[in-house]
Amino acid sequence: MDEDEIEGGKRKFLEVVQNIDGSVQVVIPVTPSNSMFLISLTKGANRKFITVPEDDMIDLPNETSIQAKVTKTIKDAIAAL
Repeated sequence: MDEDEIEGGKRKFLEVVQNIDGSVQVVIPVTPSNSMFLISLTKGANRKFITVPEDDMIDLPNETSIQAKVTKTIKDAIAAL
């Protein structure tokens, strides 16, 4: 696993969240747990957790299908906040 690949994915993830709702705060763990990132999305007093597979995070900047899947997960989570 390449740190830069993960960092690129995290940057892309944050960019997607900002494009959907700039008021949402995101906490992405430094390392995955069981090959999954448990990501916290917070808006005001409301918080949602979503999981993103490590492979998806690595592929996020470059794979359109992964971007679409992760973006939908993020949109659904933010809509529930």
